[in-house]
Amino acid sequence: MSAFIRPRRNDDPALRLVVCHHAGGSGSAYFPLAAHVPADWDVLLVDLPGRGRRHRETPLRDMAAMTARVTEDVLPWTGPPLALFGHSMGAVVAVETAFALEKRGTPVVWAGVSGRLAPADCRPVAHLDPRLPDEELMAGLSAMGGIPDRFDEVPEFRRHFLRLVRHDLTALGTVRPNAPARGLAAPLTAFGATRDELAPVGLLDNWAAETSGSFTRQVFEGGHFHFFEDGFAALGRSLVDEVRCALRALDPIPTGGPA
Repeated sequence: MSAFIRPRRNDDPALRLVVCHHAGGSGSAYFPLAAHVPADWDVLLVDLPGRGRRHRETPLRDMAAMTARVTEDVLPWTGPPLALFGHSMGAVVAVETAFALEKRGTPVVWAGVSGRLAPADCRPVAHLDPRLPDEELMAGLSAMGGIPDRFDEVPEFRRHFLRLVRHDLTALGTVRPNAPARGLAAPLTAFGATRDELAPVGLLDNWAAETSGSFTRQVFEGGHFHFFEDGFAALGRSLVDEVRCALRALDPIPTGGPA
């Protein structure tokens, strides 16, 4: 079974965009993003083990294992220009996967991180401690937004969600914040939001240390899950602009006139 959700099939795309979901989430949450990218792009929405297409698989508790799994999943889809984007936990997965792909000789044309600080700036968040009791952890998650209405009315779904969240938050705790920058070659864009307490916009520029390529920052109004409010419209437009800018930078600059 494929590790990806493909909102539309495109076997000869101008670009492949791999999207990595947030902690406790799944690829399906990012399905609306496909409506806001060019029709000749192929969109691959990652499902990590334990959810979506991989609901029968055991969730992972280590970021290195997550990155290795996504890297292996992406490799068969390389060929067209490849871009990666991730939100929150997915930002870490996207960047780590981009590092891994480049190390294996697979170029990445662009990487985008959203709702997450650079590794050197990340610290444990008390209300997102995976060891918290269910009610306390759920309260912390609900305060961030992104939880569906009437969520608590389905106890089994709530239990499964909290199990996934605990695994994902544990994996985030395995990221080494003081690891030296490895110099991602691809251009990198950091997306943030004015009321996102997990990723204050004043610190987003520190992501620049993670790449030897160009760096840009894009800021939106709203909280941690601001893009859900407009169905990814604003984020989609900005993402497309950033990727197109990266692609233009790859084109050779014409020299001289016609022969």
